[in-house]
Amino acid sequence: MTTPPSSAPFRFPVAARYAGMESSPLKDIFALAAREDVVSFAGGIPDPELFALEDVTACYDWVLAHRGHRALQYGVSEGEAELREQAARRLCRDLPTDASQIRVTSGSQEGLFVVAQALLEPGDVVLVESPTYLAAVQAFSVHGARMIGVDTDDDGVIPEALEEAIRTHHPRMVYLIPTFQNPTGRTMPVERRQAVADVLLRTDVPLIEDDPYGALSFTGGTWAPIAALPGMAERTILLNSMSKLMSPGVRMGWMRAEGPVLDTLAVAKAAISMQSSVVDQLMVARYLETVDLDAHVARVSAVYRERRDAMSAAIAPVLPAGAHVTRPEGGMFLWAALGEGYDAQAMLADAVAAGVAYLPGWSFFADHPDLSTMRLSFVTHSPAVIEDAVARLGEVIAAHRG
Repeated sequence: MTTPPSSAPFRFPVAARYAGMESSPLKDIFALAAREDVVSFAGGIPDPELFALEDVTACYDWVLAHRGHRALQYGVSEGEAELREQAARRLCRDLPTDASQIRVTSGSQEGLFVVAQALLEPGDVVLVESPTYLAAVQAFSVHGARMIGVDTDDDGVIPEALEEAIRTHHPRMVYLIPTFQNPTGRTMPVERRQAVADVLLRTDVPLIEDDPYGALSFTGGTWAPIAALPGMAERTILLNSMSKLMSPGVRMGWMRAEGPVLDTLAVAKAAISMQSSVVDQLMVARYLETVDLDAHVARVSAVYRERRDAMSAAIAPVLPAGAHVTRPEGGMFLWAALGEGYDAQAMLADAVAAGVAYLPGWSFFADHPDLSTMRLSFVTHSPAVIEDAVARLGEVIAAHRG
């Protein structure tokens, strides 16, 4: 006899690692970006008007015309040879790299998940900047790792604090974003990079170096990754992405590593998604081979610089006395700390009601969050839209002044 169904709605049992994650800051970012009545500074969402649509279309057309049967077939977990060769070519500007040292990922976010799957055991400690990229914290956390935030200043992670944290917590690895960091926009100077490398070499701790923004320079200057410093290449997994340079919708990135861990990364990648899209890999490889990506990035960076200037100029007079705001030399974000007595999360509802959104900063901290902080992306909107929306945000900030 069939048991009658319960009157209560059915609920699938959820793994403990996802308990309480029915929503996430990332999900909320895209929800805010989709609202037509809100100017959203919450997400690092490129302005679609800046996409090289004709070039991308031509590359897809070429791939389907000349490599069509292969493009629509299964590929390999390591990534297609053409893309790995193009990725290695770009990395060779700063760091000697062979295509065999590249593993392709579906964006750098999957790269973080692959790294976590391959390297982390439940209970492992990962040292991160305070604050750090929120989706990295999420990727590491769902694998059972414990994130410990390391103190930072305007030059990035503080070497002495990093060494003390290593001695205290015995981490499995260190995760850093040295160039145009998300969320703060800060960049580590060369001297700081060397000091950080010295700590990692002395303590024998591996580095996961995330560099999705490094090419988006407003000054024309670029920074070689920490992985390029003597002794660091073999102990660093370096992540890059085409999302911020060409198109986020294509979801294409890569990891550079050396030694046996390359095989482990390929096995982890296969377990997660088998392979990245072959047609997209071949398109990006064709794009890198035939299109002047550097010229495209220079054009985009010039627009982003103008928008950075607009946001910096607009926000300075509306911040309370004692507030601190970064002025990034590239990338997509600036970071404001309003100071004692402000709660950016509590303020958000009023900001959205006023037609402007940002991302509260608490979600970027592995521990001990500064509730007064907010991340604002300047890349999506024109200077005029930025100026108007920041003025409205200033009214909200003033209303919350204690």
